[in-house]
Amino acid sequence: MRVIGGEFRSRRLKSVPGLETRPTPDRLREALFNVLAPRIEGAIFLDVYAGTGAVGIEALSRGAKRCLFVEKNRGAVAVIRENLAELGLESRAEVYTSKPAPVLERVNADIVFLDPPYEMENEREAVLTALGALQHPLVVVQHASRSAPREEYGSLRRYRVLKQGDNSLSFYRRDVPSDEATAILY
Repeated sequence: MRVIGGEFRSRRLKSVPGLETRPTPDRLREALFNVLAPRIEGAIFLDVYAGTGAVGIEALSRGAKRCLFVEKNRGAVAVIRENLAELGLESRAEVYTSKPAPVLERVNADIVFLDPPYEMENEREAVLTALGALQHPLVVVQHASRSAPREEYGSLRRYRVLKQGDNSLSFYRRDVPSDEATAILY
């Protein structure tokens, strides 16, 4: 596995041994960041179910100001920390060894990337429901193409789906009430 673009382009990343994590394929990661390109510079990025940290590290490589990693598997957390240290990114990152819910309630991010194990659909739904009640403006969820999440979660509305074989990305943005939208325009 490697960083696809940006400052650390082509740098190799360590992986978690075994089958407990499913890294986001390079092509799908590249497609994700092609979509996010206009929003990534200076953003605070939250990588939930981070695995090796490849997606969050890609965000940092492409100009995100900060990345918060959430992963409950201690072996994966160790790999994230090693990858961050190898690239000298520790000062721009925070790593939480935790389930998502407690962290989501405490942190603010411009972009949330959510990649739960595909077989954990109930957990994916619970986390998306929780995110729908929070103020994160953009949420991207990676999921099996055959198992799409709902169109809406609280104030989050899906506006785009990107499919690559068995993997898909659903993009959600927070609905802005019309009076708030008007204030943003002026």
